[in-house]
Amino acid sequence: MPPATRRPAARASKGPVGVSWEAVELAPVLLVSGAEDLLADRAVDRVVSLARAADAGVEVTRLDAADYSSGTLGVVSSPSLFAEDKVVVVDGLERAGEELLADVTAYLAAPPTEVVLVLRHAGGPRGKKLLDALRSAGVPTVACDVVKSDGDKSAFVTAELRRAGRRADAQAVRALVDAVGSDLRELAASCAQIVADTTGLIGPEVVERYYGGRIEATGFRVADAAVAGQSGQAVALLRHALATGVDPVPVVAALAAKLRVLAKVAAVRGRGAGAVRDLGLAPWQTDRAMADLRRWTPEGLASAISAVAQADAEVKGEGRDPQFAVERAVLRVAAAVKA
Repeated sequence: MPPATRRPAARASKGPVGVSWEAVELAPVLLVSGAEDLLADRAVDRVVSLARAADAGVEVTRLDAADYSSGTLGVVSSPSLFAEDKVVVVDGLERAGEELLADVTAYLAAPPTEVVLVLRHAGGPRGKKLLDALRSAGVPTVACDVVKSDGDKSAFVTAELRRAGRRADAQAVRALVDAVGSDLRELAASCAQIVADTTGLIGPEVVERYYGGRIEATGFRVADAAVAGQSGQAVALLRHALATGVDPVPVVAALAAKLRVLAKVAAVRGRGAGAVRDLGLAPWQTDRAMADLRRWTPEGLASAISAVAQADAEVKGEGRDPQFAVERAVLRVAAAVKA
Protein backbone atom coordinates (compact mmCIF):
# COMPACT_ATOMS: atom_id res chain seq x y z
CA MET A 1 0.00 0.00 0.00
CA PRO A 2 1.48 3.43 -0.90
CA PRO A 3 2.48 5.55 2.12
CA ALA A 4 0.05 8.31 1.14
CA THR A 5 -2.90 5.99 1.79
CA ARG A 6 -1.79 4.83 5.23
CA ARG A 7 -4.59 5.03 7.75
CA PRO A 8 -4.56 7.62 10.53
CA ALA A 9 -3.66 4.99 13.16
CA ALA A 10 -0.05 5.35 12.12
CA ARG A 11 0.12 8.67 13.93
CA ALA A 12 0.28 9.06 17.69
CA SER A 13 -3.05 9.66 19.33
CA LYS A 14 -3.66 12.97 21.07
CA GLY A 15 -7.15 12.00 22.23
CA PRO A 16 -8.35 11.54 25.79
CA VAL A 17 -6.76 8.80 27.86
CA GLY A 18 -10.09 7.46 29.11
CA VAL A 19 -12.76 6.60 26.50
CA SER A 20 -15.86 4.45 26.20
CA TRP A 21 -16.05 1.51 23.81
CA GLU A 22 -18.30 3.58 21.55
CA ALA A 23 -15.76 6.40 21.27
CA VAL A 24 -12.50 4.47 20.87
CA GLU A 25 -10.51 5.40 17.77
CA LEU A 26 -7.50 3.87 16.06
CA ALA A 27 -4.16 4.47 17.74
CA PRO A 28 -0.76 2.73 17.70
CA VAL A 29 -1.46 1.13 21.09
CA LEU A 30 -4.77 0.76 22.92
CA LEU A 31 -5.55 -0.66 26.37
CA VAL A 32 -8.93 -2.29 26.96
CA SER A 33 -9.21 -2.55 30.74
CA GLY A 34 -11.88 -4.15 32.91
CA ALA A 35 -13.73 -7.40 33.53
CA GLU A 36 -16.95 -6.63 31.61
CA ASP A 37 -16.39 -8.94 28.64
CA LEU A 38 -19.27 -7.61 26.56
CA LEU A 39 -17.92 -4.06 26.61
CA ALA A 40 -14.35 -5.28 26.01
CA ASP A 41 -15.47 -7.37 23.04
CA ARG A 42 -17.34 -4.40 21.61
CA ALA A 43 -14.28 -2.18 21.99
CA VAL A 44 -12.07 -4.67 20.14
CA ASP A 45 -14.71 -5.22 17.46
CA ARG A 46 -14.96 -1.46 16.91
CA VAL A 47 -11.19 -1.14 16.52
CA VAL A 48 -11.12 -3.98 13.98
CA SER A 49 -14.07 -2.47 12.10
CA LEU A 50 -12.40 0.94 11.95
CA ALA A 51 -9.18 -0.62 10.71
CA ARG A 52 -11.03 -2.57 8.00
CA ALA A 53 -12.91 0.56 6.96
CA ALA A 54 -9.55 2.25 6.42
CA ASP A 55 -7.95 -0.78 4.77
CA ALA A 56 -10.09 -3.73 3.72
CA GLY A 57 -7.02 -5.96 3.57
CA VAL A 58 -5.88 -5.31 7.14
CA GLU A 59 -4.38 -8.37 8.81
CA VAL A 60 -5.88 -9.22 12.22
CA THR A 61 -3.90 -11.43 14.64
CA ARG A 62 -5.05 -12.56 18.08
CA LEU A 63 -2.66 -13.72 20.77
CA ASP A 64 -3.56 -15.38 24.07
CA ALA A 65 -1.33 -14.10 26.85
CA ALA A 66 -1.39 -17.44 28.65
CA ASP A 67 0.11 -19.25 25.61
CA TYR A 68 2.57 -16.54 24.58
CA SER A 69 6.13 -17.38 23.51
CA SER A 70 8.96 -14.87 23.70
CA GLY A 71 9.40 -12.85 20.51
CA THR A 72 5.97 -13.59 19.04
CA LEU A 73 4.82 -9.97 19.25
CA GLY A 74 7.81 -8.85 17.20
CA VAL A 75 7.09 -11.47 14.56
CA VAL A 76 3.39 -10.73 14.10
CA SER A 77 3.92 -6.95 14.10
CA SER A 78 6.85 -6.90 11.68
CA PRO A 79 6.30 -5.58 8.13
CA SER A 80 4.96 -8.18 5.72
CA LEU A 81 5.99 -8.74 2.12
CA PHE A 82 2.95 -6.86 0.82
CA ALA A 83 3.04 -4.15 3.52
CA GLU A 84 -0.49 -4.73 4.80
CA ASP A 85 -1.66 -2.80 7.82
CA LYS A 86 -2.16 -4.92 10.94
CA VAL A 87 -4.23 -5.18 14.09
CA VAL A 88 -2.76 -7.31 16.86
CA VAL A 89 -5.06 -8.16 19.77
CA VAL A 90 -3.49 -9.57 22.93
CA ASP A 91 -6.14 -11.19 25.15
CA GLY A 92 -5.71 -11.91 28.86
CA LEU A 93 -2.89 -9.54 29.74
CA GLU A 94 -3.72 -10.25 33.40
CA ARG A 95 -2.45 -13.81 32.76
CA ALA A 96 0.74 -12.75 31.02
CA GLY A 97 4.13 -14.22 31.81
CA GLU A 98 7.33 -12.23 32.05
CA GLU A 99 8.12 -12.85 28.37
CA LEU A 100 5.01 -11.04 27.12
CA LEU A 101 5.32 -8.22 29.64
CA ALA A 102 8.92 -7.66 28.55
CA ASP A 103 8.06 -7.77 24.85
CA VAL A 104 5.20 -5.28 25.21
CA THR A 105 7.38 -2.95 27.27
CA ALA A 106 10.03 -3.03 24.54
CA TYR A 107 7.38 -2.58 21.84
CA LEU A 108 6.16 0.66 23.45
CA ALA A 109 9.53 2.33 22.84
CA ALA A 110 8.98 2.32 19.05
CA PRO A 111 5.59 0.96 17.93
CA PRO A 112 5.42 0.23 14.17
CA THR A 113 3.47 2.82 12.19
CA GLU A 114 1.37 0.28 10.31
CA VAL A 115 0.18 -1.66 13.38
CA VAL A 116 -2.56 -1.16 15.97
CA LEU A 117 -1.80 -3.12 19.14
CA VAL A 118 -4.82 -3.79 21.38
CA LEU A 119 -4.07 -5.06 24.89
CA ARG A 120 -6.91 -6.58 26.92
CA HIS A 121 -6.55 -6.67 30.71
CA ALA A 122 -9.48 -7.96 32.77
CA GLY A 123 -8.17 -6.72 36.12
CA GLY A 124 -5.96 -7.91 38.92
CA PRO A 125 -2.41 -7.08 39.99
CA ARG A 126 -0.60 -8.96 37.23
CA GLY A 127 1.15 -6.60 34.84
CA LYS A 128 0.64 -3.53 37.04
CA LYS A 129 4.04 -2.09 36.13
CA LEU A 130 3.19 -2.34 32.44
CA LEU A 131 -0.28 -0.84 32.98
CA ASP A 132 1.28 2.09 34.82
CA ALA A 133 3.70 2.57 31.93
CA LEU A 134 0.88 2.51 29.40
CA ARG A 135 -1.10 5.11 31.30
CA SER A 136 1.96 7.29 31.90
CA ALA A 137 2.57 7.24 28.17
CA GLY A 138 -0.97 8.47 27.51
CA VAL A 139 -2.06 5.28 25.80
CA PRO A 140 -5.84 5.51 25.23
CA THR A 141 -7.66 3.28 27.73
CA VAL A 142 -11.14 1.87 27.19
CA ALA A 143 -12.81 1.37 30.57
CA CYS A 144 -14.83 -1.85 30.67
CA ASP A 145 -15.62 -2.13 34.36
CA VAL A 146 -18.28 -4.58 35.49
CA VAL A 147 -21.72 -2.96 35.52
CA LYS A 148 -23.21 -3.73 38.94
CA SER A 149 -25.69 -1.08 40.05
CA ASP A 150 -29.27 -1.00 38.83
CA GLY A 151 -28.75 2.63 37.84
CA ASP A 152 -25.86 1.74 35.54
CA LYS A 153 -27.80 -1.20 34.10
CA SER A 154 -30.73 1.11 33.40
CA ALA A 155 -28.40 3.54 31.65
CA PHE A 156 -27.02 0.63 29.60
CA VAL A 157 -30.53 -0.42 28.52
CA THR A 158 -31.44 3.14 27.57
CA ALA A 159 -28.24 3.47 25.53
CA GLU A 160 -28.78 0.10 23.81
CA LEU A 161 -32.27 1.11 22.75
CA ARG A 162 -31.13 4.57 21.66
CA ARG A 163 -28.48 3.05 19.40
CA ALA A 164 -31.25 0.97 17.83
CA GLY A 165 -33.40 4.06 17.34
CA ARG A 166 -35.89 3.14 20.06
CA ARG A 167 -37.02 4.47 23.43
CA ALA A 168 -38.53 2.91 26.53
CA ASP A 169 -40.26 4.58 29.45
CA ALA A 170 -38.70 4.41 32.91
CA GLN A 171 -41.00 1.62 34.12
CA ALA A 172 -40.13 -0.57 31.16
CA VAL A 173 -36.40 -0.05 31.70
CA ARG A 174 -36.77 -0.95 35.37
CA ALA A 175 -38.81 -4.04 34.53
CA LEU A 176 -36.22 -5.26 32.03
CA VAL A 177 -33.37 -4.73 34.49
CA ASP A 178 -35.31 -6.60 37.16
CA ALA A 179 -35.97 -9.48 34.80
CA VAL A 180 -32.61 -10.08 33.15
CA GLY A 181 -30.21 -7.53 34.58
CA SER A 182 -27.76 -9.89 36.26
CA ASP A 183 -25.77 -10.42 33.05
CA LEU A 184 -24.93 -7.63 30.60
CA ARG A 185 -24.84 -9.93 27.56
CA GLU A 186 -28.28 -11.24 28.39
CA LEU A 187 -29.54 -7.72 28.94
CA ALA A 188 -28.17 -6.65 25.53
CA ALA A 189 -29.75 -9.69 23.87
CA SER A 190 -33.09 -8.90 25.51
CA CYS A 191 -32.95 -5.33 24.20
CA ALA A 192 -32.19 -6.64 20.71
CA GLN A 193 -35.11 -9.06 20.84
CA ILE A 194 -37.60 -6.41 21.92
CA VAL A 195 -36.32 -4.01 19.26
CA ALA A 196 -36.65 -6.69 16.57
CA ASP A 197 -40.13 -7.82 17.60
CA THR A 198 -41.90 -4.56 18.50
CA THR A 199 -42.44 -1.01 17.27
CA GLY A 200 -42.95 2.35 18.93
CA LEU A 201 -42.31 3.38 22.52
CA ILE A 202 -41.50 0.37 24.71
CA GLY A 203 -43.71 0.26 27.79
CA PRO A 204 -43.80 -2.09 30.81
CA GLU A 205 -46.51 -4.20 29.18
CA VAL A 206 -44.05 -5.15 26.43
CA VAL A 207 -41.45 -6.29 28.95
CA GLU A 208 -44.12 -8.17 30.90
CA ARG A 209 -45.22 -9.97 27.74
CA TYR A 210 -41.71 -11.16 26.96
CA TYR A 211 -40.21 -11.60 30.41
CA GLY A 212 -43.09 -11.60 32.88
CA GLY A 213 -42.44 -15.13 34.08
CA ARG A 214 -38.79 -14.35 34.68
CA ILE A 215 -39.58 -11.17 36.56
CA GLU A 216 -41.73 -13.15 38.97
CA ALA A 217 -38.90 -15.62 39.49
CA THR A 218 -36.42 -12.99 40.70
CA GLY A 219 -35.80 -11.47 44.09
CA PHE A 220 -36.66 -7.98 42.94
CA ARG A 221 -40.40 -8.59 42.85
CA VAL A 222 -40.16 -10.32 46.21
CA ALA A 223 -38.30 -7.33 47.63
CA ASP A 224 -40.78 -4.84 46.15
CA ALA A 225 -43.73 -6.67 47.70
CA ALA A 226 -42.02 -7.04 51.08
CA VAL A 227 -41.02 -3.37 51.25
CA ALA A 228 -44.60 -2.44 50.36
CA GLY A 229 -45.81 -4.47 53.36
CA GLN A 230 -47.57 -7.04 51.15
CA SER A 231 -46.51 -10.11 53.09
CA GLY A 232 -48.87 -12.55 51.36
CA GLN A 233 -47.80 -11.53 47.87
CA ALA A 234 -44.13 -11.45 48.88
CA VAL A 235 -44.24 -14.98 50.26
CA ALA A 236 -46.17 -16.28 47.25
CA LEU A 237 -43.62 -14.76 44.87
CA LEU A 238 -40.78 -16.10 46.98
CA ARG A 239 -42.12 -19.65 46.98
CA HIS A 240 -42.67 -19.48 43.25
CA ALA A 241 -39.09 -18.25 42.76
CA LEU A 242 -37.65 -20.99 44.94
CA ALA A 243 -39.78 -23.62 43.19
CA THR A 244 -38.42 -22.54 39.81
CA GLY A 245 -34.82 -22.90 40.96
CA VAL A 246 -33.89 -19.44 42.21
CA ASP A 247 -31.22 -19.64 44.90
CA PRO A 248 -32.03 -17.94 48.25
CA VAL A 249 -28.77 -15.94 48.14
CA PRO A 250 -29.75 -13.52 45.32
CA VAL A 251 -33.22 -13.09 46.87
CA VAL A 252 -31.63 -11.92 50.11
CA ALA A 253 -29.27 -9.73 48.05
CA ALA A 254 -32.27 -8.12 46.34
CA LEU A 255 -33.87 -7.42 49.73
CA ALA A 256 -30.63 -5.93 51.01
CA ALA A 257 -30.20 -3.77 47.90
CA LYS A 258 -33.75 -2.46 48.19
CA LEU A 259 -33.35 -1.57 51.86
CA ARG A 260 -29.92 -0.06 51.21
CA VAL A 261 -31.43 2.38 48.72
CA LEU A 262 -34.18 3.27 51.19
CA ALA A 263 -31.60 3.92 53.91
CA LYS A 264 -29.47 6.11 51.64
CA VAL A 265 -32.41 8.24 50.50
CA ALA A 266 -33.81 8.46 54.03
CA ALA A 267 -30.48 9.79 55.29
CA VAL A 268 -30.39 12.76 52.88
CA ARG A 269 -33.96 13.50 51.85
CA GLY A 270 -34.19 16.46 54.22
CA ARG A 271 -31.11 18.09 52.73
CA GLY A 272 -32.60 19.02 49.38
CA ALA A 273 -32.59 17.67 45.83
CA GLY A 274 -28.86 18.21 45.41
CA ALA A 275 -28.00 15.82 48.24
CA VAL A 276 -30.27 13.16 46.76
CA ARG A 277 -28.64 13.56 43.33
CA ASP A 278 -25.22 13.12 44.91
CA LEU A 279 -26.17 9.56 45.87
CA GLY A 280 -25.66 8.55 42.24
CA LEU A 281 -28.98 6.73 41.97
CA ALA A 282 -31.11 6.59 38.84
CA PRO A 283 -34.07 9.02 38.95
CA TRP A 284 -36.57 6.16 39.02
CA GLN A 285 -34.75 4.65 42.02
CA THR A 286 -34.96 7.93 43.91
CA ASP A 287 -38.64 8.41 43.07
CA ARG A 288 -39.45 4.84 44.06
CA ALA A 289 -37.55 5.16 47.34
CA MET A 290 -39.28 8.44 48.20
CA ALA A 291 -42.67 6.80 47.67
CA ASP A 292 -41.71 3.70 49.66
CA LEU A 293 -40.37 5.73 52.59
CA ARG A 294 -43.83 7.11 53.29
CA ARG A 295 -44.58 3.68 54.76
CA TRP A 296 -41.42 3.41 56.83
CA THR A 297 -40.16 4.71 60.17
CA PRO A 298 -36.46 4.81 61.07
CA GLU A 299 -37.06 2.08 63.63
CA GLY A 300 -38.86 -0.13 61.14
CA LEU A 301 -36.09 0.31 58.59
CA ALA A 302 -33.45 -0.61 61.17
CA SER A 303 -35.42 -3.71 62.13
CA ALA A 304 -35.78 -4.80 58.51
CA ILE A 305 -32.08 -4.29 57.79
CA SER A 306 -31.21 -6.37 60.85
CA ALA A 307 -33.54 -9.18 59.71
CA VAL A 308 -31.98 -9.25 56.25
CA ALA A 309 -28.46 -9.21 57.69
CA GLN A 310 -29.32 -12.28 59.76
CA ALA A 311 -30.80 -14.03 56.72
CA ASP A 312 -27.73 -13.17 54.67
CA ALA A 313 -25.48 -14.95 57.14
CA GLU A 314 -27.80 -17.96 57.32
CA VAL A 315 -28.16 -18.48 53.58
CA LYS A 316 -24.38 -18.32 53.21
CA GLY A 317 -23.68 -21.17 55.56
CA GLU A 318 -24.50 -20.17 59.11
CA GLY A 319 -28.02 -21.63 59.02
CA ARG A 320 -29.34 -25.11 58.28
CA ASP A 321 -32.32 -24.12 56.12
CA PRO A 322 -31.66 -21.26 53.65
CA GLN A 323 -35.21 -21.28 52.30
CA PHE A 324 -36.70 -20.91 55.78
CA ALA A 325 -34.22 -18.13 56.54
CA VAL A 326 -35.16 -16.06 53.49
CA GLU A 327 -38.91 -16.57 54.04
CA ARG A 328 -38.57 -15.45 57.65
CA ALA A 329 -36.67 -12.36 56.51
CA VAL A 330 -39.37 -11.52 53.95
CA LEU A 331 -42.06 -11.75 56.62
CA ARG A 332 -40.06 -9.61 59.05
CA VAL A 333 -39.44 -6.94 56.42
CA ALA A 334 -43.13 -6.81 55.51
CA ALA A 335 -44.09 -6.68 59.19
CA ALA A 336 -41.76 -3.72 59.77
CA VAL A 337 -43.74 -1.53 57.37
CA LYS A 338 -45.75 1.21 59.07
CA ALA A 339 -49.44 0.34 59.20
